[in-house]
Amino acid sequence: MFAILGIAGPTLAGLYKVFEKAGQPGWAALVPVYNVMILARIAGKEETYGLLMLIPIAGLYFSYFVYDEIAKSFGKDAGYTVGLLLLTPIFMPLLGFGNAPFRRPDTLGHNPYQR
Repeated sequence: MFAILGIAGPTLAGLYKVFEKAGQPGWAALVPVYNVMILARIAGKEETYGLLMLIPIAGLYFSYFVYDEIAKSFGKDAGYTVGLLLLTPIFMPLLGFGNAPFRRPDTLGHNPYQR
């Protein structure tokens, strides 16, 4: 039980702060399923991407793209994306409680003709 709290606690606290930095309500991080939908929205993706993250094995594919956009929105690189995927309880609090400001995904210089 303590191991679960040791993993879930920092992850949820970091996610709460990430949501607040992105202008979303922090409490949404604590609601299962809804939190991944909001995380996808923060990443500039449709909420269905969040639901697709919940599919076993295939969810890793969608999680990568959501976490990659989240990392880019905070000025991080692909290495940070891998950290978010593999070591979420460490990298999510670093993102939430760190000094990196949030920038909307649509302001990051993406190709305007890309849909």
